[in-house]
Amino acid sequence: MIKFILGAKGVGKTRWLIEEANKDLKSGNGNIAFVDVDDDHIFSLDYNIRLINAADYKIETLNSFYGFICGLCAMDFDLQKIYVDGLYKVIDTTVEELEELHKELSKVPGLEDREIYINAEYQLADVSEYLKENSLEVTGE
Repeated sequence: MIKFILGAKGVGKTRWLIEEANKDLKSGNGNIAFVDVDDDHIFSLDYNIRLINAADYKIETLNSFYGFICGLCAMDFDLQKIYVDGLYKVIDTTVEELEELHKELSKVPGLEDREIYINAEYQLADVSEYLKENSLEVTGE
């Protein structure tokens, strides 16, 4: 399952990702990775969650991000959930590109058994019907 986390700037999408990752660690059985573009949240995440700084891996295009996600899944069979925050700070994406990314990642064998949450800098009203079906909106309430 791949879900985009949508909402206006400042409504708490990052906070939602951190809280969900920490909550999932307490209730889940698999490994969790949190991908960000810096190390600012290292003290907000449980130390058992793998914090990965995407900037260290030169992820600058959606193709390199796609390969990065595939590599994470290939190297850790027990990786159950991936939370991605702040990618929009280094990769400028359109709604159409996010839709294509979702479709391509959905084709990867084994990803249907994992959960990937990607913070995107869009609101639900701004995306296609396809993305609406594959998104959660954070409203700050």
